[in-house]
Amino acid sequence: MNILEKIAQHKGAFSKSERKVAEIILANPQTAIHSSIATLAKMSDVSEPTVNRFCRRLDTKGYPDFKLHLAQSLANGTPYVNRHVEENDSPEEYSKKIFESTMAALEVARQSIDINSVNRVVDLLTQAKKISFFGLGASASVAHDALNKFFRFNVPVVYFEDILMQRMSCMSCVEGDVVVLISHTGRTKSLVELAQLAKANDAIVVGITAINSPLANECSQVLSLEVPEDTDMYMPMASRIAQLTLIDILATGFTLRRGSKFRENLKRVKDSLRDSRYDKR
Repeated sequence: MNILEKIAQHKGAFSKSERKVAEIILANPQTAIHSSIATLAKMSDVSEPTVNRFCRRLDTKGYPDFKLHLAQSLANGTPYVNRHVEENDSPEEYSKKIFESTMAALEVARQSIDINSVNRVVDLLTQAKKISFFGLGASASVAHDALNKFFRFNVPVVYFEDILMQRMSCMSCVEGDVVVLISHTGRTKSLVELAQLAKANDAIVVGITAINSPLANECSQVLSLEVPEDTDMYMPMASRIAQLTLIDILATGFTLRRGSKFRENLKRVKDSLRDSRYDKR
């Protein structure tokens, strides 16, 4: 993780004055590189010792060392540029910011994904007797999308939005079932309890969640995505977009693993749906 990504991801842990420094740097990192500590302190409306303290919080030796790390981040083409949505932004400005933030977050997620873990999860899904996808809040829509993707495959697929139905489903699991639990933070108590229930009934539990989170600690296999999000004023939910992309990756891996005959069957299913549309192209 480079210095800009580290600032964005840990901004909530900074003090109020340190956060002012972070916001100035994230808004215009090029200017920060060419600014003296006095200039950056004035731009941030903080003291110079605050800037130094901010730099050391990021494991750099001081402001000169921090600027070196910042320059390296920009030289390497860092994908993440924090784009705050401000109260006075025009439709053109906030639309551009949300697109830029989302695309940058996807690139960060792409770089963070563990391909070996993806491969192991695809193995588990292709061997499953039944697959369940559960999430709450924004992650519920991702679980529903997974149902739509995997419903076309020749394996029973379960999705419930209601937590009581989710619990009953996990309690009725058997060996060979795979339960996929989706949570960006991995700190939702209900999902942690679902993982425990599913494991107690011999299911394999896959978490699409934050590494080392309470949910991840209860899972048999974890797919972790590092997704920076700006929650100060508006949350575009880049984590949801990254999770949806990961579901597409798993579905693609599933179809490829099943072989050409399986893909031909999927094509026949798609062809059979053409009559339901006005445009048959």
